Amino acid sequence: MSKFHDARRVVITGIGVVAPGDVGTKPFWEMLTAGRTATRLISSFDASPFRSRVAAECDFDPAAEGLSQRQVRAWDRTTQFAYVAAKEALADSGVTGEADPLRTGVMAGTACGMTRSLDREYAVVSDEGRLWQVDDAHGVPYLYDYFVPSSMAAEIAWLAKAEGPAGVVSAGCTSGIDVLTHAADLVRDGAADVMVAGASDAAISPITVACFDAIKATTPRNDEPETASRPFDRTRDGFVLGEGAAFFVLEEYAHARRRGARAYAEVAGYAGRCNAYSMTGLRPDGRELAEAVSRALDTARLDPSEVDYVNAHGSATKQNDLHETAAFKRSLGPHAYSVPISSVKSMIGHSLGAICALEVAASALAIEHGVIPPTANLRQPDPDCDLDYVPLVAREAAVSTVVSVASGFGGFQSAVVLTEPGRRQ
Repeated sequence: MSKFHDARRVVITGIGVVAPGDVGTKPFWEMLTAGRTATRLISSFDASPFRSRVAAECDFDPAAEGLSQRQVRAWDRTTQFAYVAAKEALADSGVTGEADPLRTGVMAGTACGMTRSLDREYAVVSDEGRLWQVDDAHGVPYLYDYFVPSSMAAEIAWLAKAEGPAGVVSAGCTSGIDVLTHAADLVRDGAADVMVAGASDAAISPITVACFDAIKATTPRNDEPETASRPFDRTRDGFVLGEGAAFFVLEEYAHARRRGARAYAEVAGYAGRCNAYSMTGLRPDGRELAEAVSRALDTARLDPSEVDYVNAHGSATKQNDLHETAAFKRSLGPHAYSVPISSVKSMIGHSLGAICALEVAASALAIEHGVIPPTANLRQPDPDCDLDYVPLVAREAAVSTVVSVASGFGGFQSAVVLTEPGRRQ
């Protein structure tokens, strides 16, 4: 029997978001439900030499978000996003001052870490790569912090006054789900009562764009940036790079009830798989993702017919959308043809390790508000992607159970089940 059945229950009591479009959970949700897109031509550097010049950048002013000059200088944009999102999640939960520091922990997820600052500071200290030895590193005192993603977890632990378990998960594009569920496991196992967990990535940089250009994974639709991300559409031609962060306060259910906390959702089930097949390729039958979905539902003790909404990976690459469609049919059976499914990447792009944390936030908010975000830009459905992908317009619906999935390079596949608090007794 799964530990999900036997151990303590875990609920989400706080959400914090930094996303393309605006900072904060409320504007994030308003943008998604309005079907607005934040995909534009890259503005943070000269992208003219690249094949794909489209991205979903965050309109983020560190000073306006209360960060000091020292924090701006010392922290990579990834850490800045994480800190602001975690701060909102803590305030939203109201847990600060009510939890035992020794029973409070932090888990942070990222795919690329501090790419932008590491690249910038290396250029400074090495004279654009011409020097291989540094005698005086005083000009770059934060180079080590940029090198180790654990510095992000440390900053959030200081913010939360968390003296319990702490760590980092880096599993590529599934990091946002994996870090959340790893933190939930720590609560279930009794290692903590409260965990601050989430993921952040701010990798819109020349080196990242070049990497995805090399394998032609990103869209070259530079003349139509606002509609460049087209999941499940027959005109799709690659994903749009994004950035952002989402953090959560996870609490043991009884702990949250004792202090009268509002819960958005329960983390009811999780599973991960690897296809052991290819770094970038996916089997067309979707077997490994289907296995993750089926196992996650099993651990939640739910039948596929009980799923009210699926938050898809929906990257808008040719092979992923076919792979996902096959996986949903395989794991959900006949219910796959009636359950609403959508991809928020159509609006906020693919922020690598952070995106499925943002998707979990969208899933929890769908339960909270009874609204399913649409798949923007889905005007010409691919006949091979023949499920209900909620095109263009948000849909009001009773949402008690959501499956959110992620698929990453290396063959990583993850699925998490969120349920309405109190649904499972």
